[in-house]
Amino acid sequence: MNPNLQKIPIRSAFGQQSRRAFLASSGSFLLSADYSQIELRVLAHLSRDPDLLEVFASDGDVHTDTACHVFNVSPEQVTSDMRRTAKAINFGIIYGMSPYGLAQATGAPVEEAAAYIDRYFAQHAQARQTLEEILKQGRKYGFVSTILGRKRFIPDLNSSNRRLAQMAERAALNAPIQGSAADILKLAMLKLHRALKEKQLKSRIVLTVHDELVLDCLENERDTVIPLVRYCMENVYPLAVPLKTELKIGWNWYHMEKV
Repeated sequence: MNPNLQKIPIRSAFGQQSRRAFLASSGSFLLSADYSQIELRVLAHLSRDPDLLEVFASDGDVHTDTACHVFNVSPEQVTSDMRRTAKAINFGIIYGMSPYGLAQATGAPVEEAAAYIDRYFAQHAQARQTLEEILKQGRKYGFVSTILGRKRFIPDLNSSNRRLAQMAERAALNAPIQGSAADILKLAMLKLHRALKEKQLKSRIVLTVHDELVLDCLENERDTVIPLVRYCMENVYPLAVPLKTELKIGWNWYHMEKV
């Protein structure tokens, strides 16, 4: 707390300066293990959408794939701006973003943002059906659930106040996806903690940040811990698509290099 460690940015100068202050202990380095696009993988799992399943099964770039469909271009024609817009669309869908919200995020006119969303769902019909089913179940029972059965009660889904109902819809669409990602991270944290103990390793988990685990890893345990972290995180829960982690190491929390 003060500041919350989950909210220290990495792009701003202040955030970068702050992260440099977090150091590994003597004889150790920091190991960051971040789930790659876990929320989109959860959406693929819940919806069994053929296009999402194929992209993740082949270890493709989901943002480039979305850009191809939205802008009707080949992968070679996707520009960095197109991919950036596609990324906003992919995560906007998860958060129940409206055309107006997407327009604000991308700088596109509202009508153009609405067309992006329509093209996305034209390609991902099963994803749309799953999201509609989440809302239907939420309105019927008053709650939505994660893949492990954790419930979030959202009574305002049936509110006569349009503003409250729309806010509740966004929460209801996001909770099963983001909540399931949180479930998986907690399972991974437990699995990894137990594995470190069983192998009598002194490296330890020191922080969780959203979809990421940060460890203080001893230098002489590096060759054991790195593959152990990857195995525990990628094999903790059976999704319809592979879980993937991105690992980085460094002496402080800012200067991190990919493993």
